[in-house]
Amino acid sequence: MLPAAASLKKQGANKGATTAFLISTPESGVDSIAVTYALLDPVMTVVRPVAAFITGLAAGVVENFLSYDTNNENIKVNNSCPVDNCCDGTDCPPEKHKAHHTLWEKIVAGIRFAVVDVWGDIVMWFFAGLLLAGVITALIPEEFMANWFGGGISSMLLMLVFGIPLYICATASTPIAAALILKGVSPGAALVFLLVGPATNITSLSVLVGILGKRSVVRYLLILSAMAVLFGLGVDYLYLIAGISPIAILGEASEIVPYGLKVAASILLVVLSVKPFIELFKKMLRPKTDKQTHFSDFPTIHSAVTHSKGKVLKPVSIKKNSTQDKKF
Repeated sequence: MLPAAASLKKQGANKGATTAFLISTPESGVDSIAVTYALLDPVMTVVRPVAAFITGLAAGVVENFLSYDTNNENIKVNNSCPVDNCCDGTDCPPEKHKAHHTLWEKIVAGIRFAVVDVWGDIVMWFFAGLLLAGVITALIPEEFMANWFGGGISSMLLMLVFGIPLYICATASTPIAAALILKGVSPGAALVFLLVGPATNITSLSVLVGILGKRSVVRYLLILSAMAVLFGLGVDYLYLIAGISPIAILGEASEIVPYGLKVAASILLVVLSVKPFIELFKKMLRPKTDKQTHFSDFPTIHSAVTHSKGKVLKPVSIKKNSTQDKKF
């Protein structure tokens, strides 16, 4: 997210647009919505992207209102070919590039991007989230979670303290939220975790200061926290007036999928995860090479450098070290 946000900022996006992008994008991705539907429930599947959209919109509008950048720079649009890089988008305009690939080639390129690039980026975080969710389910007592995060404004504030510094992506946060709800955490508090967890962490905040500035980051955190708490309280009230038990319907949406299809999909998911994990382990085990420094033992060089205006500059002399070998 941070490299994409930095790229948008460099290409001309103002601070408000960049802020809205950072908040809304992790929660509104297809992967995030699909995992939310499978592991949580239909209510959270709808509320999560809606809350992120409204929060991002509010943060962006406030940011532009308080610090609108009037520097109108030409936005550089990347029109390079996403299929096989056959065109750079400059010498080959989009009108001409349309005839370079068939519909089938575009579909294959899209599927390859989904199963290789997108899944390769999130696979480690997804399984890390599943592992952490299992640890929470097995080790943390239900009474502890229900007493501290069972609902109310105090639960939301505590979840802010827990979620803001945590380094986690939107996909990995979903199974953790499911485990928290199973342990007695209110759905509103879980929503606070889902909103602030992927959008903030200790590492990203230091980078955001360089992209947006200190005051903008403070406003970013304040608006995100306030909107997350408001939506958390609203979600708890929604479940209450609707008489819905979050634990009872947790993961029930996936029951409409036949058992055989779920097994086949799980096997396919594991198969697709093998290559990204192998590449990750290779990268971790690859020895780090230090930068090489080359030393030259050439003899003294005398040269005259001619200036662009025709004047001859002083000769340059490079003296040998006394420890050098004899001249050839």
